[in-house]
Amino acid sequence: MPVIESVYTLTPEYEIGQRDAAGLTKQLFSGKFRDIERLLRVFDNGDIDTRYLAMPLEWYGKAHPFGERNNLYIEHAVRLGSGAIEGCLQNRGMLREEIGYEEIDAIFYISSSGISTPSIEARIMNLLPFRDDVKRIPVWGLGCAGGASGMSRAYDYCLAHPDHRVLVLCVELCSLTFQAEDYTKSNLVGASLFADGLACAVISGDDVSHRAKGTVPSIRSTLSKLMPDSEDVMGWDVDNAGLHVIFSKSIPSIIKEWLGPFVHEFLENQGLSQTDIRHFVAHPGGKKVLRAYEEALGFESGMTEISRQVLRKYGNMSSPTVLFVLEQFMKQHPQAGDLGLMAALGPGFSGELLLMEWQ
Repeated sequence: MPVIESVYTLTPEYEIGQRDAAGLTKQLFSGKFRDIERLLRVFDNGDIDTRYLAMPLEWYGKAHPFGERNNLYIEHAVRLGSGAIEGCLQNRGMLREEIGYEEIDAIFYISSSGISTPSIEARIMNLLPFRDDVKRIPVWGLGCAGGASGMSRAYDYCLAHPDHRVLVLCVELCSLTFQAEDYTKSNLVGASLFADGLACAVISGDDVSHRAKGTVPSIRSTLSKLMPDSEDVMGWDVDNAGLHVIFSKSIPSIIKEWLGPFVHEFLENQGLSQTDIRHFVAHPGGKKVLRAYEEALGFESGMTEISRQVLRKYGNMSSPTVLFVLEQFMKQHPQAGDLGLMAALGPGFSGELLLMEWQ
């Protein structure tokens, strides 16, 4: 069972309050909707207090061409991504001793909020002293499911290469996709919810002597699931101006109907039920999404409290968010033998589950 040795999270430097974000959105959208005051309640009802952005708030009040925004994505992804990797490998809060760059055998780079060729991990490898034979696996387009999916693919890799140590780097700068002249309800809802953040994790195979302190989660099994013909639930609509968010209002109801059977199938195949799960590492896609998780799985609200705290402080950062949640669980050092379930949903419409056991 591959082990998660370290998780490190990072945000850009610009912190905004939800009231400030609502004020800017009202300024941009006033005159475009008759019921703008009612629509702006989504900022108050989202259970988000603060978020972090790559640029100052006033920057988002003006239109910027896609090329400018994407160049900023590359610039910030390389700079902040390098910092997240450094923090993860030198994470003395979770590691007995630092992990050297030369000990990393593969890098999974996860993102959906910008485009770069060569991909971001290649640019970072030119700045940090990795070996030049590191295997690079950039993964694009998984959105909010990307963090969990990246961990699952790292698990698969470590099963095939048990003597290897792998990095999973999730970088999302969702705010740079915001378009000030897109007057759709999806854009307004996205402005109330999405934020910027990064997370990096180290996963080691069975034959690697891990350096984690205390109990750590190992990955026992994973499952991916795609809902057929559901491309219009979540994702990007791409035009000459860039990326426009697709965000269906039916997402909470879809979760209630679809997630329960998905999770029950996964756990039953492991000889388990939801009552065996002590720790629920859920991607907090939003307040309604967390409630839908609870209803679909029969969990008490306490099972999603850490996810709710992350949502309140950081908003929905897409792929890194579930690793922000995992980091908080790991800091608590659950008892050996405790089982945890990581869950995230994203475009496709798709889901990713990981069964973890602390050891």
